[in-house]
Amino acid sequence: MSTAIPVPDPESAGTAAFGAEVIRPQDPRAHLLTQSLVACTLGSPFVGEVLASAHRQLGRAPHLDATLAAWPYDPATSAMALRLNAGLHALARRGTFTDLSALYAGRHTEFDRAVGEALERGEPTLLTWMSHPTQTNEVRRSSAFMAALSVLAHRHGLPFELFEVGASAGLNLLLDRYAHDLGGVPCGQADSSLRLKPQWNGPPPPRADVRVASVRGVDLRPLQLDDPLTRERLMSYVWPGDHARSHYLRRAMMLARNAVPVVDRDSGGTWLNQRLREPQAAGTMRVVLHSMVLQYLPDDELQSVKASIQGAGMRATRDRPFARIGLEWNRDRTQVLLCVTSWSGSSKDGERTILAACHPYGAWIDWLGAAESRAAA
Repeated sequence: MSTAIPVPDPESAGTAAFGAEVIRPQDPRAHLLTQSLVACTLGSPFVGEVLASAHRQLGRAPHLDATLAAWPYDPATSAMALRLNAGLHALARRGTFTDLSALYAGRHTEFDRAVGEALERGEPTLLTWMSHPTQTNEVRRSSAFMAALSVLAHRHGLPFELFEVGASAGLNLLLDRYAHDLGGVPCGQADSSLRLKPQWNGPPPPRADVRVASVRGVDLRPLQLDDPLTRERLMSYVWPGDHARSHYLRRAMMLARNAVPVVDRDSGGTWLNQRLREPQAAGTMRVVLHSMVLQYLPDDELQSVKASIQGAGMRATRDRPFARIGLEWNRDRTQVLLCVTSWSGSSKDGERTILAACHPYGAWIDWLGAAESRAAA
């Protein structure tokens, strides 16, 4: 649970973006140890030990070792350690190496032996995992989106057209098909087989009828949920032992079989510019959503996304309002903040409001009553 007061400006969360050249630390491999401590803090000592063991055993995989030593991006914002962790988890889930699978199943605790063998013999597979950004598609983040949409629905009372940047498999675009309990306020589909109840701190969000008229997403590498290998890939990004995340992901993927969300393959800035210039029906509100994606965007792409959003905001009117909802790290990566910015042709347009501080994977939400009052006024 977070009790710290959010910093006022989350907008710079993507300044050290994936794909952009940055000043690297003395040895990027040390980030494995940093992320090991973070994993323990977030409640996964197993992942912490896997990453610490990987750091000790890297010499057994010389090509992987060299790749990490020469890592050209910021290790934190490019999720370097989490890519390796997911690759090892994938090898364990597949049963590729018996000793590694036994370690993940809790049948022994010889981390160095099992992880070292996996690094040595599974190096080609792990190098492939290192070449792709993480795509976790955390469905519990949709509760944060739903809370923010409740604020907008309370203010405008209109159905939403949702556009998500970095949508991955599009599971968060199905947020109205999930049952949410937001501090005692029910939202979504009450009889859904997926029930999300984040630990809620602070006053509840406003009660409002959140109606979703249409959804669409974009991703550079959209994941197709009808592919069993894709479903397995998503499961590998879940930290081993986190049964709650695994449960929610499985339920969401089952629901998506009957309501496959549309996720286009494109860059976020180009796609948004096209979609947001399409005619908008009167009496609808367009909303751009993004969660934990700004850090992966190169600076030119980040600026393109911002320009498309700003342009849509300038064109917004009272009967065709527009908003942006972001769930991203703050400037110094100490908190994940839920923020909303809206436009409706008024003098108060474009004011960003921090609604909450959230767990990175959506386990808890610290709602800010004062921010809610400003947003809903």
